[in-house]
Amino acid sequence: MLVKSIVDHEDEVQVREEESDGALLVEISVHEDDIGRIIGKRGRVIKAIRTLVWATAPPEQRVLVELAE
Repeated sequence: MLVKSIVDHEDEVQVREEESDGALLVEISVHEDDIGRIIGKRGRVIKAIRTLVWATAPPEQRVLVELAE
């Protein structure tokens, strides 16, 4: 929901979760025109998304957020 509020092509946002070795990998896929919006200047937007995900995750859960290109 957070990513959809940032991009222009909301219908092309896909979030895939995969768990391995005790870590949860969250992979975000967006339309190629919206990649810059998700990354932001100097990577600030993607860093903020990662911070929000880490803050809401349980303390014992390791979460990795990646942007699929």
